[in-house]
Parts: sequence; structure tokens; C-alpha cells
Amino acid sequence: MTSKPQPPRARRRSADPDAPPRRRMRGFEPAAALVAPDLRRAAEKRGFAVARLLTDWPEIVGPETAAHTRPVKVTHGKGMGATLTVLTDGAHAPLVQMQLPRLRERVNAVYGFNAISRIVVTQTAAQGFAEGQAQFRPAPPQQSPVPAPEVVARAEEVAARFEDPKLADSMRRLALARAARDTRKRPPFSQD
Repeated sequence: MTSKPQPPRARRRSADPDAPPRRRMRGFEPAAALVAPDLRRAAEKRGFAVARLLTDWPEIVGPETAAHTRPVKVTHGKGMGATLTVLTDGAHAPLVQMQLPRLRERVNAVYGFNAISRIVVTQTAAQGFAEGQAQFRPAPPQQSPVPAPEVVARAEEVAARFEDPKLADSMRRLALARAARDTRKRPPFSQD
């Protein structure tokens, strides 16, 4: 008696050892079908009963509003309806606040009933704190303009008044810096 070779068993995704193995499709599977269970679980942790609210946010509220807002969580209180928390930056918060009735209608259209009774706007950067930090780079070195010969001559006259070489050099640099500052503040006038 010969036995037929058994196909390898599919991996079990369930915690229940008695559950039948999950059967895979033959051929290609849509990517959405592979990601859907994980996305649903992550959305449910934040209170979103419909994950479409997260995935299709630009389509639901419009591209202009979606560019500077993001749904964060849905909380269910004691009364009827839930509260949707929307994240936006401080500059766009007044605009989002004015659009709250329209946003509530559009979000409830996704749910199919008045699931959201209130929307709370939270003002902060749309990115996390680490991603939203400004990048500080040193200013590029500026080429100082070459002073005019008469300015250099005046600076040398000021430096010649001092016997200490370090003090004379410091006074020369001070005279040159002051002359450069004065020319930036006001254009030089000819004394005719």
C-alpha cells in the first residue's frame, strides 16, 4: 500500500489549535486583502470601527482639508455618539474649526449613521515630535567685502595711536567693522 504525498499544511494564523488552517488563494492575491486584517486590528485599537476613515481620509474630507489634518482616535462616551479627535497644526486650526459641521456630516456618511456626535481639534504638528523639528544649519560663510582704500587708511590711523600691538590690531578690526556697518545702514554720501 502506497500513500499519496500530503501537501504541506498552511500556517495557522489563529491562536486556537483546533481551527482549520487558512486556505490561500491560487495565484495573485490583492495587496489590500493581505493588509486588511492587520489594518483593522490597528484601527480598532484607536477606536475606529471603520478603517476606511483612516485609509480614505483625503477622499472623505477633501484634499485641501486632508493636507493639514489627520484623524487620531475615536472615543466613546456615556451618551449617544462618539468623539472624533482630529490633529492639525496651529495655523490651520481656525479653518478646521469652521468646517467642523461639514466634516461631521462627511464622516457620518462613511459610517452610514450618526456615529460621530462631536469632533475635537487638537493643535500640534501633523508629524510626530521627532519628525516635526526644524533643521538648524549654520549660515553659509559670507564673504566680507573688501573695504575701500580710504577706510583702510583711517583704520590704520586709529591703530597707530596705540603702542600695544594686540590692542592696535583690535582697534583696527573695530574701525573696519564699524565702517562696514555704517555703509550697510546708509549709503555713503560724497562730501562735495
